[in-house]
Amino acid sequence: MKPQFELERNTAVINFSAHYCNTADELLNSQGFERVLSRFLKQLKKKESPIYEQLSYVCGECLIASELISLFKLLLVLEIDEIMKMNRSFIVLLQHKDALINFIEELYDYWRQLERYSVIYNSTEGTGIQKIKFIEANNAFTNLVLQVYRIIEERLMGHHQNVYRQLIVGANAGLVLNEIQWDIPVQYMGLRYPAFIESIVLTPPFITYPKRTKRDGIFEEVFENPLDGLYLDPNNWFVYPAKVGTALAYVYFHRDFMAQGVTMCNLFELADLKECDNRKPDLIYVYGNKDKEDKAVFYQDKANDIMIGYASYSEEHDYFGYMKKMVLTLYNVKMINEKKLPLHGAMIELTLKNGKQRNIVVIGDSGAGKSETLEAVRMIAGEEIKDMKTIFDDMGTLALEHGEIRAYGTEIGAFVRLDDLDTGYAYRTIDRSIFMNPDKTNARIVIPVSTYKEITTGRPVDMFLYANNYEEEFDELEFFNSVEEAKEVFIRGARKAKGTTTETGLVESYFANPFGPVQLKEQTDPLINKYFEALFNKNINVGQIRTRLAIPGKEHTGPRKAAERLLEFINEQR
Repeated sequence: MKPQFELERNTAVINFSAHYCNTADELLNSQGFERVLSRFLKQLKKKESPIYEQLSYVCGECLIASELISLFKLLLVLEIDEIMKMNRSFIVLLQHKDALINFIEELYDYWRQLERYSVIYNSTEGTGIQKIKFIEANNAFTNLVLQVYRIIEERLMGHHQNVYRQLIVGANAGLVLNEIQWDIPVQYMGLRYPAFIESIVLTPPFITYPKRTKRDGIFEEVFENPLDGLYLDPNNWFVYPAKVGTALAYVYFHRDFMAQGVTMCNLFELADLKECDNRKPDLIYVYGNKDKEDKAVFYQDKANDIMIGYASYSEEHDYFGYMKKMVLTLYNVKMINEKKLPLHGAMIELTLKNGKQRNIVVIGDSGAGKSETLEAVRMIAGEEIKDMKTIFDDMGTLALEHGEIRAYGTEIGAFVRLDDLDTGYAYRTIDRSIFMNPDKTNARIVIPVSTYKEITTGRPVDMFLYANNYEEEFDELEFFNSVEEAKEVFIRGARKAKGTTTETGLVESYFANPFGPVQLKEQTDPLINKYFEALFNKNINVGQIRTRLAIPGKEHTGPRKAAERLLEFINEQR
């Protein structure tokens, strides 16, 4: 039987399959409540809190937790004067009501600040609940926690509250887990035990606080398999089966990085477990393994035709960029091997009411302003737009099919820098957004923007643009006259760093894509030649759009003016 409750770092995992609390008394008697209370008391002791010192004096340091639990259980059913008459040991404690109320408020806030996840194992028997009632169970658990908090505090106050706030104090997210049999090569047998995520229940707004706000460097290719001989404890690991473009990925993540694993659901389609039965994945990523060496690397397992990613357990890797970008690197390497060209960019299918339709691709490295400019198109075009579909927001692929260039997406969502979005955008999408460090520089939201069917339906390309975020003195839109002129700008991949990584100033990255092409430059060079020649042969508009996103004071007006110029050009065309 897996543990009923686990609490590590800032993450609480509540196993509804092992034990489910139906009553207030069961909640106060649970392992989880005792663990949270004890952890909170340790925190108060470390801070030398006056409340802790008072409780320690009255109860005795070793007995604070047990005495408080006993008192809380009595407060569920009795008034203060009744408790004092029947149990004289609580008289002194109850004479400090104000201190107790402050303690309860701080304990409640401590619980709310934890990242809280409920899980149910579909194949496990126990005193828990079944999948069919999982959503109801999550709601009931939230109400139970609120009920216990309110009854105890109101007994101490001696009156009812005048205002009740129905906060989400149960689980921020719930996971239904299952075990499957998949086609495991012998050397990966140590990966067979962790449970796969079958479905996820999110309670928005979902806010997480990872330790890092930036990603550093690129992922290096290694030539020894980092997963050889690796065993993953099923109590500590989960698997998110992701549909990444046309590939199937099994993403293993450590329990302490639950936020990164759960956030995947807003970015990559969760595969149906029937699609995983007895199937070997195209990509495997192990994120958060405790290792002597701090590393984030990838390996091409050519014998088994699987791309392997590996990131060690480290606070340096506690950022969603390390989850997302490794998965994309693995997929891009696979695409390069298939003679397709990975793009670090965004694409929209724009249909105006005047009948004009354009499939527009804008490429650029992190912070170039590609997503912001295309979102500005949506904002300023307003009633001119008949339809605007986001095909991909960060990574796509060009393929040559029957002599025609077609573009495909990789993700169903967007991982967007909050500071650069139109004011109010995050609030309009709060019901489905996942927020990361919203109070810090480089705050991010992860939001679904498309469907799996849309991103995997190839579309012809009408405009192919490079996002230039640093030049101010030239026109917002410029087109190239030759393949060589275009390749010089696209391959150079220049941009002014926006604080999305640890880079600063004007930097360059090969083809604006450090996630595959830069590692396989010798294979990518001929692909760039091939696809750019095809773009010009097909008379597709190839140029650059100056977003000016990195110019101080132009963070919002730059993308907006670029979007206006783009719409003007489209309307000028026949």
